[in-house]
Amino acid sequence: MKRRSFLKTGICAAVASTYSAFPAVWVPKKFAIRVLGTHVTLQEELRTQAMRDLGIDIQFEPGGSAQVLHKASTRPESFDLYEQWSNSINILWRAGAIQPIDKKRIEKWDEVNDLTKTGKLTPEARFGAGDAPYRLLHVQPDGALSENNTEEISFLPYVHNVDSIGYNSAEIPPGSEYDEESWAWLLDDRFRGKVAIVNAPTIGLFDLALAASAKGLMTFTDIANMTRNELDELFSILNDYKMKGHFRGVWTSVPQSVDFMARDGVLVESMFSPGVAALRGRGIPCLYAAPREGYRAWHGVMCLSSATTGARADAAYAYMNWWLSGWPGAFIARQGYYISTPHLSKSFLSEDEWNYWYAGKPTGTVLNNTHGEPAVQPGETRRGGSYLKRFSNVAVWNTVMQQYEYSLIKWKEFLLS
Repeated sequence: MKRRSFLKTGICAAVASTYSAFPAVWVPKKFAIRVLGTHVTLQEELRTQAMRDLGIDIQFEPGGSAQVLHKASTRPESFDLYEQWSNSINILWRAGAIQPIDKKRIEKWDEVNDLTKTGKLTPEARFGAGDAPYRLLHVQPDGALSENNTEEISFLPYVHNVDSIGYNSAEIPPGSEYDEESWAWLLDDRFRGKVAIVNAPTIGLFDLALAASAKGLMTFTDIANMTRNELDELFSILNDYKMKGHFRGVWTSVPQSVDFMARDGVLVESMFSPGVAALRGRGIPCLYAAPREGYRAWHGVMCLSSATTGARADAAYAYMNWWLSGWPGAFIARQGYYISTPHLSKSFLSEDEWNYWYAGKPTGTVLNNTHGEPAVQPGETRRGGSYLKRFSNVAVWNTVMQQYEYSLIKWKEFLLS
């Protein structure tokens, strides 16, 4: 879809900020772009910096994964930009909730790395099963999404990472990376009553499927596209574990996952990187496993609402371009996340920060998280190694399977059992 109107007053002069200078977009005083997403990227520091750099008003509406996806897919008029993960693309696209993004309006498109464009950062990397984002990126003339290059894309590639399990190393001896650490720990009887999982069918389901497979409880023909029979078998196993009191709880947001380990006695759980960083900032020795089976990967997607046009669309494009400009990528690196234009963020990171977060080298100094709290001690190396190594070991991507609706039913039954 083409832009329907242009800003009548054009672009204001560049606005200087503490970190960068960026073209400011003129908008009426009561105008604000609305960004719907999760707590992972909708953080106040990012909002205030973007408003300072761009000269526009921005409203963040963070929520749980299932909550924001439902709202976005049913009410596109309620947001201008949607931030979540690539597994939401098929749902949003089929619902007509988002519109194509014009690549020519993405200023740094040529500098976006190959992970999204080709599916690999290195020739020897695993593609990973399921909805690898490059398979959903380009909008075809017939409206389908595929890897075939066109001038329109379904989402802006930006934040991404590989997820695994976090565990309290004060209670569980650290395992060796890509060897002893395993998804099977989520179903290990040693941790009965001290395990938490994420409440998201397109995420938590794969964590538990990887655990069941790693523990030898069942096998899958294609773990990213389970059959009804495989789902029945998997949830029969999980319901049995639940009846025995194996799971301490289910979390829907990063702060909840932090509280589970900090206050409620959880030792092992599905985790996102910011949760691990937050726990370490509190002095809790949470380690982020490098499972021998490989990671569950995700890719952030920034999507333009199908209801957003005119000045709102212009402001939304400005915000999307801001995300690839350097400072935002450096900010989210401090919570363990990567950006699609890492070389542009390198100058906003110290040498030790770059070495630790991207290069897989030990830091010589204390590194702080995004809240300014110490999260990494001198001499530590990021678990799982460098950016390239971690993304060479993807087992499965967050995915919407063909049996998605049936998996939702089984997931709800599991939660209510």
